[in-house]
Amino acid sequence: MKIGFHTDAFNTAYWSFAKCLGWAQEHGVHYIECGVIDGVSWIHGLGYQPHVALYEDPLLLKKRMDAHGVQFSQIDAAYPLSGKDGPLRGVPYVMKSIQWAHLIGCPCVDTTDGMAPPEGLGDAEAMDLMKRSYEQITEVAEAHRITVNIEPHGYFTTKPEMMARMLAFCDSPYLGMNMDTGNTFIAGQDPVAFLERFLGRVRHVHIKDVSESLAAAVRGNQTGIAVSQCAIGDGVNADNIRACLKLLRDHNYQGVLSMECEGQGGPMIEKSLAWLRRTLDDLSIPTE
Repeated sequence: MKIGFHTDAFNTAYWSFAKCLGWAQEHGVHYIECGVIDGVSWIHGLGYQPHVALYEDPLLLKKRMDAHGVQFSQIDAAYPLSGKDGPLRGVPYVMKSIQWAHLIGCPCVDTTDGMAPPEGLGDAEAMDLMKRSYEQITEVAEAHRITVNIEPHGYFTTKPEMMARMLAFCDSPYLGMNMDTGNTFIAGQDPVAFLERFLGRVRHVHIKDVSESLAAAVRGNQTGIAVSQCAIGDGVNADNIRACLKLLRDHNYQGVLSMECEGQGGPMIEKSLAWLRRTLDDLSIPTE
C-alpha cells in the first residue's frame, strides 16, 4: 500500500501547496491529495491555502512535484452533486477536474453529495438527478481514463443502501468508491462493515480518526467531518482503522491510504504518520 495525505491537514496553518510539497519530501511521503479551485481566491493567491487552482498549468506543476518526489493520488472535486445546483455547478467542475487530472497524471477524482437532504427535492428526485450527473461525468472519465470516486460524506453516501445504488449508476470500471473511515463512523455506521460491503469498488482510502469528544457530541447527527481533530491512532476510531487495514490487506488492496487529519502545522500529522507506519508494519503490510 502507499501512504499519502490530504493537504486539508494544513488548512488551519494557512500553508501553501508548495509548502506541503516540502513537508512531503522531508517525511518521505510520495503521494498527495488536495482540493482544486475553479477560479481565483484571494487567500489562495496570497499563498495561504494548500490547494491548487485549475488555471495552474498542470504540466508545469507536475515538474515541480517531480522535483520533490511527489505525485497526486487523487484530486478533490467534491462539490455536492445532490442539490439542485449539482448539474449547474458540480458537473462542469468535476468534468474540468477530470481533464486537468489527466494532464497532470493523477489517476482519481473525488466526488460526493451534500451533507443535508437537498432543499426542495425528495430523495428519489435527488437520486435521479445524481444518476444523470454521474452518467455525464463517467463518460468524460472513461475518455480520459480517470477513476471517479464517490466518497461517503453526505446524506446519501453514508447510507450503505444508497451508496450501493449510486455505484450502480453506471456500469463502468471508472466509477469507484473512496472509503473514508472517519465519515462512516461519524455518520453512525460501522466503518469495517461499510468497507467490507464495498471492498471490490474501493479505489482510494481516507484514513481518518475521530476524537472522543467529537464522537460524543455529533456521532449519528452528522454525515462527515473535514479532518480529525486528533492524531490518527489517538481517537475512538483507531481500532476500526486497524480492522479496515486488515480487510484491505486481505483483499490485496495496493492503492493509497490518504491521511486526513489536523496537522497543527506539522506535529499532529507527523504523529499520525508514525502511527500509520507502525500499524502497517505490525500488520505485515508493505508500503512504498
